[in-house]
Amino acid sequence: MQLKHALAEAIALLGREGVGSARMNGEVLLMFTLGCDRAYLYAHPERELTADEQERYDEAVAKRASGYPSQYITGHQEFWGLDLIVNPSVLIPRPETEHIVEVVLEIAREERPTSANSAQMWGTRLKVVDVGTGSGAIALALAKELPQAEVLATDVSHEALEVARTNAARLELDKRIEFRQSNVLDGVVRNGTYDFVVSNPPYVALSDADKVQDVVKKYEPKVAVFAGEHGLDMIRKLIPQAHEALHDGGYLVMEIGYSMSEAVMAIMNGFEEVHAVPDLAGIPRVVVGRKK
Repeated sequence: MQLKHALAEAIALLGREGVGSARMNGEVLLMFTLGCDRAYLYAHPERELTADEQERYDEAVAKRASGYPSQYITGHQEFWGLDLIVNPSVLIPRPETEHIVEVVLEIAREERPTSANSAQMWGTRLKVVDVGTGSGAIALALAKELPQAEVLATDVSHEALEVARTNAARLELDKRIEFRQSNVLDGVVRNGTYDFVVSNPPYVALSDADKVQDVVKKYEPKVAVFAGEHGLDMIRKLIPQAHEALHDGGYLVMEIGYSMSEAVMAIMNGFEEVHAVPDLAGIPRVVVGRKK
């Protein structure tokens, strides 16, 4: 079958099954199957697929049509311009999580030592810990953008840490990041030395499970999505542990769910300048607090 016909059939099937962005999904899966870019698809519409290519493409399209995430099919997802390996052991990185990186970079660039007093507070190197690192997305983005930083990335899941370590090695950042298995910060020495504690914690309430997309409920790791009846279980544990880990003036920066900002800011004990940063849709997406 010619490439253009295979793509057209895939788009039609995905559309019938209610898969959003059917054309984009069809193209992504075909690029994955052929190991090519989008320009190649449209430069060679009459290229005949081999029997093996057709079989692999049909299998990938069928999986996507069933609801399986395209990122888990291809094994890749982009975050902050980085090509990350992903699998069902880790949450698929979302664009809105990039707001955490943006907030940290803005603070770090504004508050790097400019005087003897600030140098005493911030130290000679930034120290960052990423809690619940998953694929390593946030930790890797910060290590890339802040070459002077020492980054520790933790996760309760051994399988997730293996994915994160693989991504660090592929991006040649493995010597810049330490990975450690830990439930929140239980395995971390919290001696008030960190400049930033960052996290995209699980924050979906079990009572809101029916509102979560089926693709998330069925295929992404539940430990990275749900956090108790009200979605605050991990956040309630993270806030005091982050307070212990940060030096005076250090920052806690974490992603939150829709309509959670007031509830989270109300329990930011020991922090000042607490505020929520909206995403591009104007939804409070990141809560920031500075240790008193």
